[in-house]
Amino acid sequence: MEAFLAAAIVAAMPLLFATLGELLTEKSGSLNLGVEGMMLIGAVIGFITAYGTGSPGAALLGAFGAGAAGALIFAVVTVTLRGNQVVTGLTLTIFGSGFASFVGDPLIGKSVPKTVQAFFAPAPVPGLSEVPFIGPVFFRQDAFVYLGYALVVLISIYLYKTRPGLNMRAIGESTAAADASGVAIDFHKYAHILFGGGLCGLGGAYLALVYVPMWQADVVTGRGWIAVALVIFASWNPAKAFAGSFLFGALSILGFRLQSMGFHISQYLVDMFPYIATIAIVIISTHKNRKEDLPPADLSVPYFREER
Repeated sequence: MEAFLAAAIVAAMPLLFATLGELLTEKSGSLNLGVEGMMLIGAVIGFITAYGTGSPGAALLGAFGAGAAGALIFAVVTVTLRGNQVVTGLTLTIFGSGFASFVGDPLIGKSVPKTVQAFFAPAPVPGLSEVPFIGPVFFRQDAFVYLGYALVVLISIYLYKTRPGLNMRAIGESTAAADASGVAIDFHKYAHILFGGGLCGLGGAYLALVYVPMWQADVVTGRGWIAVALVIFASWNPAKAFAGSFLFGALSILGFRLQSMGFHISQYLVDMFPYIATIAIVIISTHKNRKEDLPPADLSVPYFREER
């Protein structure tokens, strides 16, 4: 059981980074459905950087910057030009898929350099890794996983304990009221959209650098769409986002676990597990009634200052 749960943590990390990135974007009032595309852009640029330099730090920076660059396209169109957010996000996903296929085609089958693989090898945390059950599951992981833990804590503090976080949440709830209070609307939207896109890029990089340390076509395989649903499941809360990512990580490897135990299950059915759960979560989420479980009131609503 410990081995299965530890593997679920690893499978959850791409979803966690992408979910946290989309959560920040939506909290600022913007609905970016281009998560899949930003993950693919981050994955291919992160892999190319790692393959060319052998530097894990450069690979992470490249992936973050690539995801942020994809998000910048979304921000310019939706914030500055006030374009339709849904259409722009879907276009970004299509662009990201095409970009990753075009740029990554010569790299198919190539592996991540040994120096990068060694950097992201599991590294037990002294003391904590020896705690029964919890240690083997949570604290015998790689550096990327520990970064995910830290981000959940830091983003929670940022959202609920800092003034910039309060300003960002105010924009998502009532952009006009935040503007009237002197909050720099465009600055906050750009900052959170770009940082959220960078986190999505890191989620894609985890898949290409750690989870499957070689380049393969369509490495993200729909995880970006699951991340969008997970934001709803998590009620826009970072701690719940971690729990939801962990649940979906477990579902994504459950079929292999059952097969290893001797159960004969179709691989096609196994691949369906996370998406069936996604549909169920979206249906359940439509019946949320508590205010804290509802999306930001101005989510996806374009803001025209002249109409305030």
